[in-house]
Amino acid sequence: MKTELKGRTAVVTGGAKGIGRASAELLRDSGAEVCVWDRSDAAIEGVVAERVDIKSQAAIGAAPERALERWPGIDILVNVAGYLGQAQAFVDHPSADWHRIVAVNLVGTMQVTQAVLPHMIRAGRGCIVNFASLAGKEGVTGIVGYSAASGGVISFTKGLSREVVQHGVRVNCIAPGPIDTDMIRYLGEEVVAKMIADSPMQRLGRANEVAQLVAWLASDASSFNTGAVFDASGGRARY
Repeated sequence: MKTELKGRTAVVTGGAKGIGRASAELLRDSGAEVCVWDRSDAAIEGVVAERVDIKSQAAIGAAPERALERWPGIDILVNVAGYLGQAQAFVDHPSADWHRIVAVNLVGTMQVTQAVLPHMIRAGRGCIVNFASLAGKEGVTGIVGYSAASGGVISFTKGLSREVVQHGVRVNCIAPGPIDTDMIRYLGEEVVAKMIADSPMQRLGRANEVAQLVAWLASDASSFNTGAVFDASGGRARY
């Protein structure tokens, strides 16, 4: 699918690898100017990269203003940055770790959005694509904290979409099932094998498959979509 995004500027969090990197590359190839914010170094040809830890409001700081020094506006925000942790029973899950899960996946998404959104509202246009997870829709044992944070991103998306649609800003959410990334592989071979066995397609998704959905949501082809949650689950989603 070829998406035309020439003349638009996109910010992608968590763009150093995985779904974030695939999304940044596809947005670039679709004609957009792309800036990646990641706590790790991101070396992507034709993409501007900054080290930004989205857990810290101070670290986000003036990052939007720096983007606006380079480009006339921020048209697209893709909140991909996430943290899953290890699969384990909730009673054994150290509180510091699930606090980190919420800080990255939910609070981080909210902080970045709050920093970028005023510029979109002033411009009278914009597109935000948030990342949750299939776990946020259905709840998954072993990753209960991640499920809760992802569910929060879904509710955040729906509430914010209604609040800003009058300003010409669309807000949608992608809820992937297991995608072949370092984050999923970190769960271990046994967990990954069960995920594959539970998939009607009998495989993990690919990062570039999810990136195609990002590019479509960022384009005018999805101009009537806001407040929606899109699966990329290989048939695992039950609703």
